[in-house]
This record gives sequence, C-alpha cells and structure tokens, in this order.
Amino acid sequence: MSEPKKAPVKKLLLILSKATIENVYACFILANGARMEGIEAEIFYTFFGLEAINKKKLNDLHVATVGNPAMHIPTILGGMPGMEALATNMMKKEMEKLDIPPVDEFLEMLTASGCKMWACKLAMDMFHLEEKDLYDDIDGVLTVGGFYERAAGEGSHLMFI
Repeated sequence: MSEPKKAPVKKLLLILSKATIENVYACFILANGARMEGIEAEIFYTFFGLEAINKKKLNDLHVATVGNPAMHIPTILGGMPGMEALATNMMKKEMEKLDIPPVDEFLEMLTASGCKMWACKLAMDMFHLEEKDLYDDIDGVLTVGGFYERAAGEGSHLMFI
C-alpha cells in the first residue's frame, strides 16, 4: 500500500497570543522560515501578542519565568524580584551570539520578505490601542472572521502560538 500524496504547504498563518520572548521569536522564526521556503506567511497578533507590535513595548519583551516548566526552577523562585530580568538578559545574550536580531529588526525583515501582519480588532479595542500605536508596517487591523477569510484555500495551515 502506497502512502497518500502529500499536498504542499502554500500558506502558513500564525496566531500570536502572548508576547513573551520565547513565543514571539518562535512565531517570527516560523514565519521567516516559511518565507525562505517560498511559502506565504501571515501573523495575526491578538490579546497580549499585540505587545510584539506595540511601538512602546516591542523591544522590551521578557522571558516568562513563572509557570514555565522549561525554566527548570521552582515557580516560587521564578516570581522573585529580578528573576525575570535575569532570565531575559541571559536569553538575549544567547540570541546575540546566534546573530538573532532584536524584535524591531526582525519585524523589518519579515516585512521585507513579504510576510503579512495583522492586528486583531477585538484585542485592539479591548486594550484601547490605535493603529498609530503599532509597528508602522503592519498590513492592517482585522476581525477574526477577516483573518479566517485570509486562511481560505487548499494548502493553508493555521498555527496558534
């Protein structure tokens, strides 16, 4: 019995709901990788994911030290003063060694590659944000329904981060 023919991935649509460093970079790396492979990529920033494109916050993202089992430290230690800053600085140093750009530069790379970026209308309203508060080169503000319309078509894949 032969394996079924696999349809190629044509479009990757990522939903970013949290703006911790580990979530934002996972999303950006996946989107960038898709573009490098010739796959369309789009990112929908919702709820706290909006901080990744909020001009005032995008370069001040942190590592989640509380409730993160991958930190391998007790939750009580993760919540101690200075732990989040320490973990964030350590992560940023490791990323610099690998020449991973800061968030603002990565956003520019994604834009230049043709990655589409959308802010969630409901989250924008909820957090009292306006388009002028966001990274200048986002493609616009969409409702969830508008985002789903963009996902239509064979070969589209949605990924929640």
